[in-house]
Amino acid sequence: MKCIVTGATGHIGNVLVRDLYDHGYEVTAIVLPKDDVHIIEAYADIVIGNILDQAFLERVLRDTDVVFHLAGIVEIGSGKKKVIEKVNVGGTKNVVDACLKNKVKRLVYTSSVHAIPQLPKGQTMTEVDHFDAKSVDGLYAKSKATATQYVLDQKDSELDVIIVHPAGVIGPNDYKLSNVSQVFLDLLCGRLGAYLRGGYNFVDVRDVAAGIRLAAEKGRRGECYILSGHEISVKELLDEIAVLGNVPKVRTKLSYWFILAMSYFAELYYFIVKRKPLFTHYSIIVLDSNFQFSNEKAKRELGFQTRDIKESIKDTFEFAVANYLEKHGNKYRRKLVKKAKNDA
Repeated sequence: MKCIVTGATGHIGNVLVRDLYDHGYEVTAIVLPKDDVHIIEAYADIVIGNILDQAFLERVLRDTDVVFHLAGIVEIGSGKKKVIEKVNVGGTKNVVDACLKNKVKRLVYTSSVHAIPQLPKGQTMTEVDHFDAKSVDGLYAKSKATATQYVLDQKDSELDVIIVHPAGVIGPNDYKLSNVSQVFLDLLCGRLGAYLRGGYNFVDVRDVAAGIRLAAEKGRRGECYILSGHEISVKELLDEIAVLGNVPKVRTKLSYWFILAMSYFAELYYFIVKRKPLFTHYSIIVLDSNFQFSNEKAKRELGFQTRDIKESIKDTFEFAVANYLEKHGNKYRRKLVKKAKNDA
């Protein structure tokens, strides 16, 4: 089975490439010129290019059975509106159009649970069959909703489209340091002295990758599948990290309305210190919103499975220690690195 993966060096992308390779797929990975390909070069043919280049896509997507489209910008801040729209929406349209022109058999598009309209707390969210940017909040969510609808509009064409909606992704092999891994790093480096109310639904990146592959193998044309995991509060997550790192637990709880009012100043601070933002206006609202997503359809139709959240947290911690912590000087660094090596 010949397949192409866009966004192949991203967190989900690099894990998906390995999963596909392990299951016998012939993988071609589309990467940007400056991407570090060492993490996938043993498992895929590397093609350098950009999904914004329509002519490039039309050349590369010839003689392909399945396209896994993951390339996009994940953004929890309030900036980058034009580039988010250009990549997440425009890039997806380019991929779809190139698939149609080359008569690709199947396209699996990785959307997000944030493309699904929110329900009030206490109600479980399931798959929907229509997406509208006006029904969701935040630049990222709006871009994914628009792109998802464009993909779904092709369900009656020659292209067999399937959409997956991962929840918050956690787990090892996060080589580009996502916002989730930044939380681990900030806590371990003593830079996170307070927490917010609320929580999130986290799913292991390895389970997501398997779910995307299963969608290509078992998914039904024009259907959407939520790949969610386990619900955990912010405090519970931070406590788990603190125990693993043998660092003090975060005790101070910030007032929701205070931190929401200060959120735009926080974004400016993160920009100045050149760190991935954590407390943005959008992320604060998301953490306090409904995060109950059902993955029953994916389990029933695809055979989707999820591992224990504590295993995912532990593996994320170990990856962060091994790949990031030694680069950041702090009073916990030597103790944590030594502990990780001793445990190994």
